[in-house]
Amino acid sequence: MSRSPASAVVPAALPAALPRSALLAYGALGLPLAMAALPVYVHVPRLYAEAAGMSLSLLGALLLGARLLDAGIDPLLGAWSDRSRRRQRLIVFALPGLAIGMLALLNPPSTAAPLWLLASLLLTYFAFSLASVAYQAWGAELGSNTGERTRLTASREGFGLLGVIVAAALPGLLSSDLAQGLSGFAKLFPLLLLLLASWTLLATPAAACRPPVRGSLLVDLGSVLGDRRFRHLLLVFVLNGIAAALPATLVLFFVADVLQADAWSGAFLALYFASAVAFLPFWVGLARRFGRVRSWLLSMLVAVASFVWAAGLGAGDLWPFALVCLLSGAALGADLTMPPALLADISEQPSEGRGERPCRAQAGAYFGWWNLVAKLNLALAAGLSLPLLDLVGYRPGTAGDTAGLVAVYCLLPLAFKGGAALLAWRWRDSLETGR
Repeated sequence: MSRSPASAVVPAALPAALPRSALLAYGALGLPLAMAALPVYVHVPRLYAEAAGMSLSLLGALLLGARLLDAGIDPLLGAWSDRSRRRQRLIVFALPGLAIGMLALLNPPSTAAPLWLLASLLLTYFAFSLASVAYQAWGAELGSNTGERTRLTASREGFGLLGVIVAAALPGLLSSDLAQGLSGFAKLFPLLLLLLASWTLLATPAAACRPPVRGSLLVDLGSVLGDRRFRHLLLVFVLNGIAAALPATLVLFFVADVLQADAWSGAFLALYFASAVAFLPFWVGLARRFGRVRSWLLSMLVAVASFVWAAGLGAGDLWPFALVCLLSGAALGADLTMPPALLADISEQPSEGRGERPCRAQAGAYFGWWNLVAKLNLALAAGLSLPLLDLVGYRPGTAGDTAGLVAVYCLLPLAFKGGAALLAWRWRDSLETGR
């Protein structure tokens, strides 16, 4: 492999306080990474069912198997990145595979589609996971204090939300035909990836000293799970993540059959993500003044209020549901920023009784476990909500009997969100200080 930009160019030493330009440079890579994630979740099933003629059973089995394998290797990739002297090199190593994988995945052949899908999925997932884990761990090491880590996380997640919006809109803008629009998207993706990754890799300062981890990889992963603070944060993250993933899985059913406004689905989703982007500076400012855990708790209360409100909506309630999207989207901004920022502090906490800049090197292992749980949250939400809808007798397209859908979409998330809020409040001091 040719010499990478990360090794050819030595960035400036980390300053005492990261300037805005460095925060933006670091966050830029979050945009193409988020762009790569959305088509895999949203468009690939329909693309291979329609354009490649694959059976839904085979398609579902391949997607599930590839996703479980992808989630399972995240901790191993994180521990691998801890053993590299420069995480940027792993990012550079992963990105060509991501570009090639997306090109292949979104351009299915007319023959041997199942084998093509599996191979391109595995390549895309591996490259995406390696780049993401190394990128997140790098961000944890860049910040010299809690405020900087929060701003770095907000920059990364803000660019990521913009990437989701671009990925949702771009295929339709390129062509009204799904296959042609995704093919055009896949051809533009490598260029955007090259430009924004270059900005991140060349304009972001180098992290402070980080000796690579030595010794057993499995022992390293086990020691991370042995961190009580991490287990507490992870449990809150699981409960809150399921609470957020449940309505995300069911929102299109709710809009179509409860509101009877299927044509407005795209506008509601756009408002939801745009609100998350717009409120990111608000949550960062609030965290600076009141702490990240309390800010996160406030966002949970906002989400709870919005879904209690949604439970009373019915056919034609477009503007009230737009308010739900606005408030729940605002809460999403905190969900995306506060938990990873808290994790960054835990992974970089100095030794007891010492105040110097930490040189711990296990951030990759922490974020590896974190990403595994984040992916399983999505699977758990679908695995829980869809059978429940079937159990309560809901059938898509039957607008007259939606009580079960309303209960699963609006009320079930409240139980998970309430549990997450209670635990976050109970452990607020240890989560905030990382001790």
